[in-house]
Amino acid sequence: MEYVALTGISERVISELRQNRLLSIEIRSPHNFLAALRLNIGDTIFLTHTSAEDLTGGSMGIIAKLLRHQVSTHRVMQSGELYYEERETTSLRLQLDPKCIARVRKVLNNTIGEVTKVEAEEIPLYNAG
Repeated sequence: MEYVALTGISERVISELRQNRLLSIEIRSPHNFLAALRLNIGDTIFLTHTSAEDLTGGSMGIIAKLLRHQVSTHRVMQSGELYYEERETTSLRLQLDPKCIARVRKVLNNTIGEVTKVEAEEIPLYNAG
C-alpha cells in the first residue's frame, strides 16, 4: 500500500508507537512539515527513524492513523542595547494512533521539496523484529 512517509523521527517516538501508545508529536523539520501539512484526519502514514537520504526498500517503520492535527506559530523575541530580533517558527502537532509495524517495499518519491511517498507492507507480529 502507498503511504506518505515522515522520516528521521526519533527512536524514542518510534519506540513509543511500537508499544501501541496513542501519541502526539510535533513536526518542525521542513521535509516532514510539508508532507504532514497535506494530510487529512483519518489518513494512514508511515513513520521511520531512517533519514530521508537513507530511506530504501527494507527500511522499517510504523504505520499510524492520523487522529488530529494542529498548526501553531511561536514567536521568539530577543533584544539587547543595540539590537532587537524577532523570529517565528511554525510547527505541526499530530496525534497518531499506531496500527502496525511495516517495511518499505519501494520508495516512490523522495525528491527534496516534495512529499516523500513509499510503498510499504505490514509485518505480522510473528515476523517483526
